[in-house]
Amino acid sequence: MESTNGSDRADLMMEDVSDVEPEKSPRTPAGTPADAGVHIDADPGKPTSLGPVAVIDTAKDVTHPREPVPITGRSVRLGDQVFKGLAAGSGGLLLVIMAAIAFFLIWKAIPAFSGNSGNLLTTQVWTPGANPPLFGMAALLFGTIVSSVIAMLIGVPVAIGIALFISQYARRRLATVLGGVVDLLAAVPSLIFGMWGLYFLVPETSGFQKWLTDYFGWIPLFATSTPLTVNQYGKSLLIAGIVLAIMIIPIVSAVSREVFLQTPRETIDAALALGATKWESIQTAVLPFGRPGMISAAMLGLGRALGETIAVALVLNSGFKINWHLTEPGGDTISANIANKFGEAAGSELGIPALILSGLFLFVITLVVNSAARLVIARRKDFV
Repeated sequence: MESTNGSDRADLMMEDVSDVEPEKSPRTPAGTPADAGVHIDADPGKPTSLGPVAVIDTAKDVTHPREPVPITGRSVRLGDQVFKGLAAGSGGLLLVIMAAIAFFLIWKAIPAFSGNSGNLLTTQVWTPGANPPLFGMAALLFGTIVSSVIAMLIGVPVAIGIALFISQYARRRLATVLGGVVDLLAAVPSLIFGMWGLYFLVPETSGFQKWLTDYFGWIPLFATSTPLTVNQYGKSLLIAGIVLAIMIIPIVSAVSREVFLQTPRETIDAALALGATKWESIQTAVLPFGRPGMISAAMLGLGRALGETIAVALVLNSGFKINWHLTEPGGDTISANIANKFGEAAGSELGIPALILSGLFLFVITLVVNSAARLVIARRKDFV
Protein backbone atom coordinates (compact mmCIF):
# COMPACT_ATOMS: atom_id res chain seq x y z
CA MET A 1 0.00 0.00 0.00
CA GLU A 2 2.81 2.36 0.79
CA SER A 3 4.37 1.79 -2.60
CA THR A 4 1.05 2.44 -4.26
CA ASN A 5 0.58 5.72 -2.40
CA GLY A 6 4.11 6.76 -3.31
CA SER A 7 3.52 6.25 -7.00
CA ASP A 8 0.27 8.22 -6.82
CA ARG A 9 2.04 11.14 -5.15
CA ALA A 10 4.68 11.07 -7.93
CA ASP A 11 2.02 11.19 -10.64
CA LEU A 12 0.33 14.18 -8.97
CA MET A 13 3.64 16.03 -8.80
CA MET A 14 4.28 15.45 -12.51
CA GLU A 15 0.85 16.80 -13.40
CA ASP A 16 1.48 19.93 -11.32
CA VAL A 17 4.77 20.52 -13.04
CA SER A 18 3.28 20.09 -16.53
CA ASP A 19 0.56 22.66 -15.78
CA VAL A 20 3.14 25.34 -15.02
CA GLU A 21 4.04 27.37 -18.16
CA PRO A 22 7.74 28.02 -18.72
CA GLU A 23 8.75 31.51 -17.77
CA LYS A 24 9.88 33.63 -20.72
CA SER A 25 13.21 35.30 -20.43
CA PRO A 26 12.93 39.05 -20.05
CA ARG A 27 16.09 39.48 -22.05
CA THR A 28 14.70 38.43 -25.45
CA PRO A 29 11.04 39.41 -25.91
CA ALA A 30 8.99 37.19 -28.18
CA GLY A 31 8.99 38.21 -31.84
CA THR A 32 12.26 40.10 -31.60
CA PRO A 33 14.57 39.27 -34.55
CA ALA A 34 17.89 37.74 -33.73
CA ASP A 35 19.84 40.52 -35.41
CA ALA A 36 17.83 43.42 -33.92
CA GLY A 37 19.08 45.57 -31.05
CA VAL A 38 18.38 43.91 -27.70
CA HIS A 39 18.40 45.77 -24.37
CA ILE A 40 19.81 43.61 -21.64
CA ASP A 41 18.39 44.58 -18.23
CA ALA A 42 20.18 42.13 -15.99
CA ASP A 43 21.78 43.50 -12.87
CA PRO A 44 25.55 43.56 -12.63
CA GLY A 45 26.88 40.66 -10.68
CA LYS A 46 23.63 38.71 -10.84
CA PRO A 47 24.08 35.11 -12.01
CA THR A 48 22.98 34.63 -15.59
CA SER A 49 23.06 31.90 -18.22
CA LEU A 50 26.63 32.91 -18.97
CA GLY A 51 27.75 31.82 -15.54
CA PRO A 52 27.65 32.95 -11.93
CA VAL A 53 30.41 35.53 -12.39
CA ALA A 54 29.30 37.13 -15.66
CA VAL A 55 28.78 40.90 -15.57
CA ILE A 56 26.67 42.52 -18.30
CA ASP A 57 26.56 46.24 -18.91
CA THR A 58 22.93 47.34 -18.81
CA ALA A 59 23.65 50.78 -20.28
CA LYS A 60 24.47 49.62 -23.80
CA ASP A 61 22.47 48.08 -26.59
CA VAL A 62 24.05 45.24 -28.52
CA THR A 63 23.39 45.76 -32.25
CA HIS A 64 24.35 43.58 -35.19
CA PRO A 65 24.38 44.90 -38.80
CA ARG A 66 21.77 43.28 -40.98
CA GLU A 67 24.20 42.83 -43.92
CA PRO A 68 27.92 43.57 -44.47
CA VAL A 69 28.97 46.80 -46.09
CA PRO A 70 30.13 46.04 -49.65
CA ILE A 71 33.66 47.00 -50.73
CA THR A 72 33.33 48.83 -54.05
CA GLY A 73 37.01 49.43 -54.75
CA ARG A 74 36.20 52.90 -56.04
CA SER A 75 38.59 55.68 -55.24
CA VAL A 76 38.34 59.39 -55.79
CA ARG A 77 42.00 60.16 -55.31
CA LEU A 78 43.41 62.55 -57.85
CA GLY A 79 46.44 60.36 -58.60
CA ASP A 80 44.23 57.39 -59.45
CA GLN A 81 42.08 59.46 -61.76
CA VAL A 82 45.13 60.90 -63.52
CA PHE A 83 46.70 57.48 -64.02
CA LYS A 84 43.42 56.06 -65.31
CA GLY A 85 43.13 58.88 -67.80
CA LEU A 86 46.72 58.44 -69.00
CA ALA A 87 46.27 54.69 -69.45
CA ALA A 88 43.02 55.09 -71.36
CA GLY A 89 44.55 57.86 -73.44
CA SER A 90 47.55 55.69 -74.34
CA GLY A 91 45.30 52.87 -75.52
CA GLY A 92 43.15 55.26 -77.50
CA LEU A 93 46.21 56.91 -79.02
CA LEU A 94 47.44 53.57 -80.29
CA LEU A 95 44.14 52.94 -82.06
CA VAL A 96 44.21 56.43 -83.55
CA ILE A 97 47.76 55.88 -84.88
CA MET A 98 46.77 52.56 -86.47
CA ALA A 99 43.72 54.13 -88.08
CA ALA A 100 45.81 57.07 -89.30
CA ILE A 101 48.37 54.75 -90.91
CA ALA A 102 45.64 52.76 -92.64
CA PHE A 103 43.93 55.94 -93.86
CA PHE A 104 47.19 57.37 -95.19
CA LEU A 105 48.09 54.20 -97.08
CA ILE A 106 44.63 53.87 -98.63
CA TRP A 107 44.46 57.53 -99.59
CA LYS A 108 47.89 57.59 -101.21
CA ALA A 109 47.32 54.25 -102.98
CA ILE A 110 44.07 55.26 -104.69
CA PRO A 111 45.86 56.52 -107.88
CA ALA A 112 47.65 53.17 -108.16
CA PHE A 113 44.35 51.30 -107.89
CA SER A 114 42.74 53.35 -110.65
CA GLY A 115 45.74 53.82 -112.95
CA ASN A 116 47.05 50.25 -113.17
CA SER A 117 46.36 48.51 -116.49
CA GLY A 118 47.23 45.02 -115.22
CA ASN A 119 45.78 42.62 -112.70
CA LEU A 120 47.02 43.60 -109.27
CA LEU A 121 47.08 40.04 -107.92
CA THR A 122 48.36 38.05 -110.93
CA THR A 123 50.63 40.36 -112.96
CA GLN A 124 54.34 39.50 -112.56
CA VAL A 125 55.70 42.80 -113.89
CA TRP A 126 56.64 46.05 -112.12
CA THR A 127 56.60 48.95 -114.58
CA PRO A 128 54.46 51.72 -113.04
CA GLY A 129 56.28 54.29 -115.18
CA ALA A 130 55.38 52.65 -118.50
CA ASN A 131 52.62 53.82 -120.80
CA PRO A 132 50.22 52.38 -119.88
CA PRO A 133 51.36 51.59 -116.29
CA LEU A 134 51.60 47.87 -115.63
CA PHE A 135 52.44 46.30 -112.28
CA GLY A 136 51.25 43.55 -109.97
CA MET A 137 51.85 42.06 -106.54
CA ALA A 138 52.03 38.36 -107.42
CA ALA A 139 55.81 37.93 -107.38
CA LEU A 140 56.22 40.22 -104.38
CA LEU A 141 53.64 38.38 -102.29
CA PHE A 142 55.13 35.03 -103.25
CA GLY A 143 58.68 36.02 -102.30
CA THR A 144 57.58 37.64 -99.05
CA ILE A 145 55.59 34.62 -97.89
CA VAL A 146 58.14 31.99 -99.00
CA SER A 147 61.14 33.70 -97.39
CA SER A 148 59.19 34.25 -94.17
CA VAL A 149 58.06 30.62 -94.04
CA ILE A 150 61.66 29.43 -94.52
CA ALA A 151 62.76 31.74 -91.73
CA MET A 152 60.08 30.39 -89.41
CA LEU A 153 60.83 26.75 -90.17
CA ILE A 154 64.53 27.24 -89.43
CA GLY A 155 64.55 29.95 -86.78
CA VAL A 156 61.66 29.11 -84.45
CA PRO A 157 62.78 25.55 -83.46
CA VAL A 158 66.34 26.75 -82.91
CA ALA A 159 65.15 29.72 -80.85
CA ILE A 160 62.89 27.57 -78.66
CA GLY A 161 65.73 25.11 -78.12
CA ILE A 162 67.99 27.95 -76.99
CA ALA A 163 65.28 29.25 -74.65
CA LEU A 164 64.77 25.80 -73.11
CA PHE A 165 68.50 25.33 -72.57
CA ILE A 166 68.92 28.72 -70.91
CA SER A 167 65.84 28.42 -68.70
CA GLN A 168 65.88 24.72 -67.80
CA TYR A 169 69.33 23.17 -68.29
CA ALA A 170 72.09 25.78 -68.01
CA ARG A 171 73.59 26.77 -64.68
CA ARG A 172 72.67 30.19 -63.42
CA ARG A 173 75.96 31.88 -64.34
CA LEU A 174 76.02 30.36 -67.81
CA ALA A 175 72.34 31.15 -68.31
CA THR A 176 72.98 34.79 -67.42
CA VAL A 177 75.81 35.06 -69.94
CA LEU A 178 73.90 33.32 -72.74
CA GLY A 179 70.79 35.39 -72.06
CA GLY A 180 72.80 38.57 -72.36
CA VAL A 181 74.36 37.43 -75.64
CA VAL A 182 70.95 36.62 -77.10
CA ASP A 183 69.61 40.01 -76.06
CA LEU A 184 72.60 41.70 -77.68
CA LEU A 185 72.00 39.84 -80.95
CA ALA A 186 68.46 41.24 -81.01
CA ALA A 187 69.95 44.76 -81.08
CA VAL A 188 72.26 44.16 -84.05
CA PRO A 189 71.17 46.35 -87.02
CA SER A 190 69.69 44.52 -89.99
CA LEU A 191 72.32 46.09 -92.25
CA ILE A 192 74.99 44.06 -90.46
CA PHE A 193 73.09 40.84 -91.09
CA GLY A 194 72.62 41.82 -94.72
CA MET A 195 76.30 42.55 -95.30
CA TRP A 196 77.26 39.30 -93.54
CA GLY A 197 74.84 37.40 -95.75
CA LEU A 198 76.08 39.11 -98.92
CA TYR A 199 79.84 38.79 -98.37
CA PHE A 200 80.00 35.56 -96.37
CA LEU A 201 76.85 33.46 -96.57
CA VAL A 202 76.22 33.78 -100.31
CA PRO A 203 79.71 32.72 -101.51
CA GLU A 204 80.21 30.13 -98.77
CA THR A 205 76.90 28.36 -99.38
CA SER A 206 77.01 28.18 -103.17
CA GLY A 207 78.47 24.66 -102.96
CA PHE A 208 75.80 23.66 -100.45
CA GLN A 209 73.05 24.89 -102.77
CA LYS A 210 74.53 22.93 -105.68
CA TRP A 211 74.70 19.85 -103.45
CA LEU A 212 71.00 20.25 -102.65
CA THR A 213 70.21 20.47 -106.35
CA ASP A 214 72.34 17.46 -107.29
CA TYR A 215 71.07 15.10 -104.60
CA PHE A 216 67.60 16.45 -103.82
CA GLY A 217 66.68 17.79 -107.22
CA TRP A 218 63.86 15.25 -107.40
CA ILE A 219 62.10 17.57 -104.94
CA PRO A 220 60.69 20.47 -107.01
CA LEU A 221 61.76 23.04 -104.42
CA PHE A 222 65.45 22.16 -104.89
CA ALA A 223 65.38 21.54 -108.64
CA THR A 224 66.58 24.08 -111.22
CA SER A 225 64.92 24.88 -114.52
CA THR A 226 68.31 25.41 -116.23
CA PRO A 227 71.73 23.86 -115.48
CA LEU A 228 73.79 26.10 -113.22
CA THR A 229 77.45 26.16 -112.24
CA VAL A 230 78.64 26.57 -108.68
CA ASN A 231 79.33 30.29 -109.15
CA GLN A 232 75.76 30.91 -110.35
CA TYR A 233 74.24 29.81 -107.03
CA GLY A 234 73.88 32.40 -104.36
CA LYS A 235 71.27 35.17 -104.22
CA SER A 236 68.16 33.06 -103.84
CA LEU A 237 65.06 32.87 -101.66
CA LEU A 238 66.70 30.07 -99.69
CA ILE A 239 69.57 32.33 -98.61
CA ALA A 240 67.13 35.14 -97.85
CA GLY A 241 65.17 32.78 -95.63
CA ILE A 242 68.33 31.67 -93.79
CA VAL A 243 69.35 35.28 -93.15
CA LEU A 244 65.88 36.08 -91.85
CA ALA A 245 65.96 32.97 -89.63
CA ILE A 246 69.18 34.16 -88.00
CA MET A 247 67.63 37.59 -87.48
CA ILE A 248 64.48 36.34 -85.75
CA ILE A 249 66.22 33.83 -83.46
CA PRO A 250 67.13 36.42 -80.77
CA ILE A 251 63.58 37.82 -80.60
CA VAL A 252 61.82 34.46 -80.43
CA SER A 253 64.38 33.07 -77.99
CA ALA A 254 64.22 36.04 -75.61
CA VAL A 255 60.42 36.03 -75.38
CA SER A 256 60.19 32.23 -75.07
CA ARG A 257 62.86 32.20 -72.35
CA GLU A 258 60.91 34.64 -70.21
CA VAL A 259 57.74 32.62 -70.67
CA PHE A 260 59.43 29.35 -69.67
CA LEU A 261 60.83 30.99 -66.53
CA GLN A 262 57.27 31.80 -65.43
CA THR A 263 56.31 28.13 -65.21
CA PRO A 264 55.22 27.38 -61.61
CA ARG A 265 57.99 25.53 -59.83
CA GLU A 266 55.40 23.39 -58.04
CA THR A 267 54.25 21.96 -61.38
CA ILE A 268 57.77 20.95 -62.37
CA ASP A 269 58.49 19.48 -58.94
CA ALA A 270 55.25 17.49 -59.09
CA ALA A 271 56.26 15.97 -62.42
CA LEU A 272 59.71 15.09 -61.09
CA ALA A 273 58.21 13.61 -57.93
CA LEU A 274 56.07 11.29 -60.05
CA GLY A 275 59.21 9.87 -61.63
CA ALA A 276 59.42 12.00 -64.78
CA THR A 277 62.81 12.72 -66.30
CA LYS A 278 63.98 16.26 -66.99
CA TRP A 279 62.76 16.14 -70.58
CA GLU A 280 59.46 14.54 -69.56
CA SER A 281 58.87 17.28 -67.00
CA ILE A 282 59.49 19.85 -69.74
CA GLN A 283 57.02 18.07 -72.00
CA THR A 284 54.31 17.82 -69.35
CA ALA A 285 54.80 21.07 -67.42
CA VAL A 286 56.91 23.69 -69.20
CA LEU A 287 55.82 23.38 -72.84
CA PRO A 288 52.04 23.26 -72.15
CA PHE A 289 52.32 26.30 -69.90
CA GLY A 290 54.46 28.21 -72.40
CA ARG A 291 52.59 27.29 -75.59
CA PRO A 292 50.69 30.60 -75.88
CA GLY A 293 53.92 32.49 -75.20
CA MET A 294 55.74 30.52 -77.89
CA ILE A 295 53.00 31.43 -80.35
CA SER A 296 53.34 35.10 -79.45
CA ALA A 297 57.12 34.92 -79.83
CA ALA A 298 56.79 33.23 -83.21
CA MET A 299 54.39 35.92 -84.39
CA LEU A 300 56.85 38.61 -83.34
CA GLY A 301 59.52 36.86 -85.36
CA LEU A 302 57.19 36.51 -88.32
CA GLY A 303 56.42 40.21 -88.16
CA ARG A 304 60.11 41.04 -88.44
CA ALA A 305 60.61 38.54 -91.24
CA LEU A 306 57.71 39.98 -93.23
CA GLY A 307 58.89 43.55 -92.88
CA GLU A 308 62.67 43.13 -93.13
CA THR A 309 64.04 45.37 -95.87
CA ILE A 310 67.74 46.06 -96.28
CA ALA A 311 69.05 42.61 -95.34
CA VAL A 312 66.76 40.90 -97.86
CA ALA A 313 67.47 43.50 -100.53
CA LEU A 314 71.20 42.76 -100.28
CA VAL A 315 70.90 38.98 -100.71
CA LEU A 316 68.26 38.81 -103.46
CA ASN A 317 68.39 39.37 -107.21
CA SER A 318 65.21 41.06 -108.35
CA GLY A 319 63.38 39.15 -111.07
CA PHE A 320 59.61 39.72 -110.57
CA LYS A 321 58.87 36.12 -111.31
CA ILE A 322 57.21 33.42 -109.27
CA ASN A 323 59.88 30.74 -109.02
CA TRP A 324 59.31 27.63 -106.90
CA HIS A 325 62.96 26.57 -107.26
CA LEU A 326 64.42 27.93 -104.04
CA THR A 327 68.07 27.53 -105.03
CA GLU A 328 67.82 29.48 -108.27
CA PRO A 329 68.92 33.12 -108.22
CA GLY A 330 66.11 35.65 -108.08
CA GLY A 331 63.18 36.55 -105.92
CA ASP A 332 61.48 39.63 -104.56
CA THR A 333 59.77 40.72 -101.38
CA ILE A 334 57.51 43.69 -100.75
CA SER A 335 59.84 45.54 -98.39
CA ALA A 336 62.94 44.85 -100.50
CA ASN A 337 61.13 46.09 -103.62
CA ILE A 338 60.21 49.34 -101.86
CA ALA A 339 63.86 49.89 -100.92
CA ASN A 340 65.16 49.07 -104.41
CA LYS A 341 62.59 51.02 -106.43
CA PHE A 342 62.11 54.08 -104.25
CA GLY A 343 64.92 56.06 -105.89
CA GLU A 344 63.50 55.73 -109.40
CA ALA A 345 59.83 55.92 -108.40
CA ALA A 346 59.76 59.71 -108.24
CA GLY A 347 60.25 59.95 -112.02
CA SER A 348 56.76 58.60 -112.80
CA GLU A 349 53.28 59.59 -111.79
CA LEU A 350 52.36 56.21 -110.34
CA GLY A 351 55.78 55.23 -109.03
CA ILE A 352 55.26 56.35 -105.43
CA PRO A 353 51.55 55.37 -105.26
CA ALA A 354 52.43 51.88 -106.51
CA LEU A 355 55.03 51.44 -103.75
CA ILE A 356 52.59 52.75 -101.16
CA LEU A 357 50.04 50.25 -102.46
CA SER A 358 52.52 47.43 -101.89
CA GLY A 359 53.06 48.78 -98.39
CA LEU A 360 49.30 48.63 -97.84
CA PHE A 361 49.35 44.95 -98.79
CA LEU A 362 52.13 44.32 -96.28
CA PHE A 363 50.20 46.23 -93.62
CA VAL A 364 47.11 44.09 -94.18
CA ILE A 365 49.12 40.84 -94.15
CA THR A 366 50.71 41.79 -90.83
CA LEU A 367 47.36 42.64 -89.27
CA VAL A 368 45.79 39.39 -90.46
CA VAL A 369 48.68 37.27 -89.18
CA ASN A 370 48.74 38.92 -85.76
CA SER A 371 44.96 38.79 -85.42
CA ALA A 372 45.02 35.08 -86.18
CA ALA A 373 47.73 34.61 -83.56
CA ARG A 374 45.66 36.44 -80.96
CA LEU A 375 42.69 34.20 -81.69
CA VAL A 376 44.85 31.14 -81.13
CA ILE A 377 46.24 32.52 -77.87
CA ALA A 378 42.77 33.53 -76.66
CA ARG A 379 41.84 29.86 -76.54
CA ARG A 380 44.32 29.42 -73.68
CA LYS A 381 43.07 31.62 -70.85
CA ASP A 382 45.82 30.46 -68.49
CA PHE A 383 48.30 32.76 -70.19
CA VAL A 384 46.26 35.69 -71.45
